[in-house]
Amino acid sequence: MTVKTSVLVVGGGLAGTSAALFLAWRGVDVTLVEKHPGSSPHPRAVGFNARVGELLRAVGLDEKLPPSRVGKGFGIRRVRVSSLVGERFEETFWSPPAQLSNIEYSPCKGVGVAQDRMEPLLRDEARRLGADIRMSTRMLEFSQDDDGVTAIVQGDGEPYEIRADYLVAADGHRSPIREALGITRTGRGYMHTSRSVLFRAPLEEYLKDGIGQFVVDGVGFLTTYGDGRWVLMLEDREYEETELREKIFQAIGRDDLDVEIITTGRWTISAGVADRFSSGRIFLAGDAAHTLPPSRGGFGANVGIEDAHNLAWKLAAVLKGESRPSLLDTYDAERRPVASLCHQQIFARNDGHNRDRTPEDAPLIDNNAMHYGQLYRSDAVLGAGPELPPAQLPEQWNGQPGTRAPHAWIEPGKSTLDLFQRGWVLVADHPQWEEAAQRAGVTYERIEQLDVFGLSEKGASLVRPDGYIAWRSVDLPDDPTDALAKAFRKSSAGTR
Repeated sequence: MTVKTSVLVVGGGLAGTSAALFLAWRGVDVTLVEKHPGSSPHPRAVGFNARVGELLRAVGLDEKLPPSRVGKGFGIRRVRVSSLVGERFEETFWSPPAQLSNIEYSPCKGVGVAQDRMEPLLRDEARRLGADIRMSTRMLEFSQDDDGVTAIVQGDGEPYEIRADYLVAADGHRSPIREALGITRTGRGYMHTSRSVLFRAPLEEYLKDGIGQFVVDGVGFLTTYGDGRWVLMLEDREYEETELREKIFQAIGRDDLDVEIITTGRWTISAGVADRFSSGRIFLAGDAAHTLPPSRGGFGANVGIEDAHNLAWKLAAVLKGESRPSLLDTYDAERRPVASLCHQQIFARNDGHNRDRTPEDAPLIDNNAMHYGQLYRSDAVLGAGPELPPAQLPEQWNGQPGTRAPHAWIEPGKSTLDLFQRGWVLVADHPQWEEAAQRAGVTYERIEQLDVFGLSEKGASLVRPDGYIAWRSVDLPDDPTDALAKAFRKSSAGTR
């Protein structure tokens, strides 16, 4: 038996499931295989940033998410303590406290959902949109040629073949696919190994001040998933259950509570970024592309989901014949520098990962700049030169091509961001641009908030299907139709 599909995704974690979701949402025939029957009972990531919230809002998933407390700083602030109920000492900041600002960067807030709760939401929505998701199915081998990728997989029965145009490798930080392709990694490498115990206890009263992470002197690191579950990270050795309970009570500072031990784990903490994010028709995403240790920037899971989003629209455009395959080269050009920047920022900050080596000597970049203001430089962007910094606040970019289109309210409940992500959009407020958009075959959106895009009243911005600005004309050129046509053809690798 041979199953034919446009895109095969290997790995059903956050990045892989997101890839299946975003591809299916764009009408791409996608099949996902995952060797496990479901999500890990020990959640890893908790808390997704507002940029991921924007991506989920675009596909209509935001309304299905449980209420979040992350928007109030919950789970991000960290303090050293004698115990959860005991004396509190200094707070360690992820980066220097930002200056107060009345600028609203997004219509979304962070998403406070643990990974083992988020993955099924993504899976169910991907299935609803038509993705073929096959759990308990392992890929045994793969090969690629000029026309596609062939994988041999096995579920409960005999092995069978899947033939795909492209393959997305989201098979984790050890990534057998990456290893088979001979793609090396650069970064800090192995750092340390930790043990963990996941437990449930009624401790909500100790979270009222918005602190959700606790470095407990003499015990370990204690944090919450915001749903009644907590995890205590300990040194790497074997523990009996009675000793685990003692450690939990010591970390809490009291032993009169009902504590349910759910499961335990052993975690290898390492850091590295793949030296290539693609090889032929195969693309790395998530931990397969970049292993980034847990941080308050949320750079592991969030960056992986954004990988999937960046890749999905490009695969969709090429598969539908709207763009040449060269558009896919921009995936590595855009996402690998982002991963490298996140790696740098993790080790430039006081976030608990510099105990083995000295901190990275690099300037700290504001959190909002990292979430909303990273710059893409590629052939799919016109006017993002090497002289520009890798990230800035949105108001500093002011609509710079290569950056995420800025948020502004058009009307109550409707953001400029709600205009994007389905296809190519021209933002302007002038009749000549409307005619130019019609001739180019892009959607025209007339808005009055041109100042946040850095445009005059006669200017225009061309926004890609992922909500990033591909090109802009600050004012009206002599021939707007020709200017837009050339910009669109070049940035989209267009076939028309």
